[in-house]
Amino acid sequence: MAKRLLPTLNRVLIEKIVPPSKTSGGILLPEKLNKLNSGKVVAVGPGARDRDGKLIPVSVKEGDTVLLPEYGGATVNLGEKEYHLYRDDDILGTLHD
Repeated sequence: MAKRLLPTLNRVLIEKIVPPSKTSGGILLPEKLNKLNSGKVVAVGPGARDRDGKLIPVSVKEGDTVLLPEYGGATVNLGEKEYHLYRDDDILGTLHD
């Protein structure tokens, strides 16, 4: 049975992007070459409420590639995969090609 996690409030579920350790030709790449801490947004919560009760939506959407802080987030294992749960305001930005 597959499990699906729907984040609450302003939380974002992210699958970290692991850079390749070698090229398609088989050349090993140094670890620090592609050390960008990024991930793909898998699911987002509905948002948090302000003091007046207005909903503040999450600033990212499913499918976005985001830049993550070096530390933080909660690790969540669902089946064979590992995900990370961050608050919307902990995400540093979105990455675009």
